[in-house]
Amino acid sequence: MVTRKEIDGSEGVSQFYGKELRFKREKAGLTLEKLLDGSYYGITYLSEIERGYRRMPLDLAQHVDRTLNTDGFFERRCEDVRKARRKGHAEYFERVLDAERHAEVIEEWAPTVLPGLLQTGPYARSLFRAEHTPELPEEIDTKVNARLERAQLFDEDHRKPQYWNILNESLLRQSILPPEQMAEQLDHIAALIRRGRILTQILPWSVGAHALMLGNAMLLDFTDAPPLFYTESQHHGHTIDDPGLVKRYQRSYDLLRAAALPPGASLTLIEEAAEDYRNGVQPTQLERRDLA
Repeated sequence: MVTRKEIDGSEGVSQFYGKELRFKREKAGLTLEKLLDGSYYGITYLSEIERGYRRMPLDLAQHVDRTLNTDGFFERRCEDVRKARRKGHAEYFERVLDAERHAEVIEEWAPTVLPGLLQTGPYARSLFRAEHTPELPEEIDTKVNARLERAQLFDEDHRKPQYWNILNESLLRQSILPPEQMAEQLDHIAALIRRGRILTQILPWSVGAHALMLGNAMLLDFTDAPPLFYTESQHHGHTIDDPGLVKRYQRSYDLLRAAALPPGASLTLIEEAAEDYRNGVQPTQLERRDLA
């Protein structure tokens, strides 16, 4: 017999909300399936809301309030949960933040900075500080912690998503941190690769013209939902769900992947760059490698 995992409502707003939802549902003597009667949502979806893994959509919150006779409680509080889950992230990133937790495959192209899912704390902090915004240190801490929490996708007890990224080779030599911290950042990526949690390819700086030259890209594929494409600039992000357009972006990504180095050679480059930083070899002193 499988023991049901208890929900710790003290962990955060999402968990408190989910625990209250489970309490009210069970008090009413309803199973997950019975509570969902008349809605368009599945049992797994509602179970993940109860455990704090998903946010509650407004229409489902309204349905739950009607069924449980909770006087609009879950509708009123679902906005609090949404804000809590987004804390430390831009509003335009909210849809991707929720989607990447449930994706089967995530593919990402990073031409200018390392992807957020791969960043160490010092790397993320350096990017936020570079904006010179009038934020208090604790506000930057909140943003850094929120970014690091996304990487929980790579914890040992998670089997998905499969994460496949392509990095511009210049990112390995772009020293935005002290050498030892840059080495630690690259070691972190190499460790994820060696654990089999991610698959990384390097796009050589000598490759010339290539697909997706105009910006970064993230493609998210799901087992039970249409795929998504996401791209962003400095202060704005855009999510695309039109199947035809997403398919065109997928083709561009595939062309880019074909131009990148194989995973084994890419890992070697990452580890060599980390070792150079540890040995005090500055990017300006590096000889241009023949990557053909």
